[in-house]
Amino acid sequence: MRILETGSYQEMSVLAAGILGAQVLLKPNCVLGLATGSSPIGAYEELSKNCQNGLLDFSQVRTVNLDEYCGLAPENPQSYRYFMDQHLFSRINIRKENTHLPNGMAPDLEEESRRYEALIEGLGGVDLQLLGIGHNGHIGFNEPCSDFPRDVHQVQLTESTITANSRLFSRREDVPTTAITMGIGTILKAGKILLIAGEEKKEIIERSLFGKVTPQVPASVLQLHRDVTVITCKRS
Repeated sequence: MRILETGSYQEMSVLAAGILGAQVLLKPNCVLGLATGSSPIGAYEELSKNCQNGLLDFSQVRTVNLDEYCGLAPENPQSYRYFMDQHLFSRINIRKENTHLPNGMAPDLEEESRRYEALIEGLGGVDLQLLGIGHNGHIGFNEPCSDFPRDVHQVQLTESTITANSRLFSRREDVPTTAITMGIGTILKAGKILLIAGEEKKEIIERSLFGKVTPQVPASVLQLHRDVTVITCKRS
C-alpha cells in the first residue's frame, strides 16, 4: 500500500488524474471503476482538460461506476448517472455505450444487481478502481455491517450517510434511502485501487488503514488488497 499526502485538494486531484490517465495510456481499452461525490470532481476536471488538450484518448475506455441511488431516473440531477455525465462523460471522447452504472429504476433490483455483477465480469474486470470514503468508513455504499458483502447488491443507507448526502438535496427527506452498490468482493477484484480523501477524513483513514480489518469499518478491507494507492490532502 502506498500512502501519499498532498498539500491541497488541487494537488491531490492532479496526482489522482495522473494515475488514472497513466492507466488509460498503458491500456487504451482499460476498464475504469469510477466514483461520485465531491472528492473526485477535481480529478475529473483534470482528466477532461487532458483529453481536450489531446493528451488522453478515452475512445476505447470502458467505465463502471460503484453505485447508484434507487428510485432516481438517469436524467434526475441528483442521480449518479447525471453527475458522471456532467463532470466527466460529456467532456471527454468516451462512447456513452461504454459507460455503465447500475439502473436504480429497474423493476427487479435483485436481478439488476446480478446483471451488473455479470456485466463487470463480462468486461474482464476492473483495471483501476477509484474510491472515496465516508465518515463511517463506507466505500461505495457498503455501510458498516456484520460481514463484507461479496457481490453487487441493494443496500439500506445509514442515517449518517443520508445526513451527509442531504447537503446535495433541497430537503433531507428527498435523499434516497436505498442504493445499488458494488460489493466489497467486487471492489477487491479490481487490479488496482486508488482511494482519495480530504483532511476531514483523516480519522477514518487512520482507522481503515492501520486498525483492525472489520466489516464495521468497510474500508479496512483494503489492507488485504495487493495494489492500493491512497492520496490524502489538507483542506484547501
